[in-house]
Amino acid sequence: MRFRHPDGSVVHLAYCTNVHPAETFDGVLAQLRDHCEPVRRRLGRDRLGIGLWLARDAARALVGDPSALRALRTELDRRGLEVVTLNGFPYEGFGAEEVKYRVYRPDWADPERLDHTTALARVLAGLLPDDVTEGSISTLPLAWRTAAGEERTAAARTALAALGERLDALAELTGRSLRIGLEPEPGCVVETTGDALAPLAAIGHPRIGICVDTCHLATSFEDPDTALDALARSGVPVVKSQLSAALHAEHPHLPEVRDALAAFDEPRFLHQTRVATAAGLRGTDDLGEALDGRVLPDGAPWRSHFHVPLHAAPAAPLTSTLPVLTAALARLVGGPRPLTHHLEVETYTWQALPPELRPHTRAQLADGIAAELALARDLLTDLGLKELP
Repeated sequence: MRFRHPDGSVVHLAYCTNVHPAETFDGVLAQLRDHCEPVRRRLGRDRLGIGLWLARDAARALVGDPSALRALRTELDRRGLEVVTLNGFPYEGFGAEEVKYRVYRPDWADPERLDHTTALARVLAGLLPDDVTEGSISTLPLAWRTAAGEERTAAARTALAALGERLDALAELTGRSLRIGLEPEPGCVVETTGDALAPLAAIGHPRIGICVDTCHLATSFEDPDTALDALARSGVPVVKSQLSAALHAEHPHLPEVRDALAAFDEPRFLHQTRVATAAGLRGTDDLGEALDGRVLPDGAPWRSHFHVPLHAAPAAPLTSTLPVLTAALARLVGGPRPLTHHLEVETYTWQALPPELRPHTRAQLADGIAAELALARDLLTDLGLKELP
């Protein structure tokens, strides 16, 4: 979906396909048919943006076979779909029964991460619509914290600097300008937008910036205005923003609240949980750890890294951090000029929701994704952007 900003530029809105992951090229084609096109039809649009997630094997197949890349571009056009952004965070196995810490491997100290992201950039250069010259890729924020020593952190920064040079060369070759955004996430070396400032300054390449995920922003209790002001002062580009909402528990000391939270403690993904205290942010790596022990103080609200559907906040006594998303979006695209032109709804946890909240058919999933995009569309038009055909 495209929107005209009051400054005349185009803002792109997509949804991320990691919600129905596939590991192969054929699986990606099936996604377009079985999921993406039905979502587009529900929205009544001739064209829908999707943020592709391409696993390692799918990316390798597309880079190694130009005819496959052309076939994917043709299939996108045929189904009324377009791609201006990729999710390069998960490497493979995102549809496994247990993902947890695996999603952070390989990290940026591993040469495979550089090779994979280079492959994604080459693919994206071939998928951008003819009238679009800029693309974006989100990626993990260096590494999970326990994998980061001084030597590995230096290796990660060197790899990202090398990626910047490769993107420069790709721009000269193709005329397509691609940028990479580190995506701060709780528990990682770069957990907050503030944590990103020093590494990005050390890398010092204009094509390497930040991806602001509004669920992660909220989970770490970052104020959107403060975070985005700091990025602007530091000259860090917001390459893209993922529109997502975290799980919020206002009174975690109450038994009924803990019971409600327990329904979201599931075995597939990590749900890092945080609380803001006078001494600073405290947290656990997963929701179960917060519920099972006395690690976190429960006299203040908890937030958990669980991407809940934008249009459907959990039932009381829980809620979502949609207000944080709304405030961030106002700063990102509500000003005289957009801070980013790439927005991506990223709710990948539909099948990890409590059983009574999960979609049980493809049609129900498509309905839910379309409802999320409709909410995001309304937020954008309320900010003065005009939806384009």
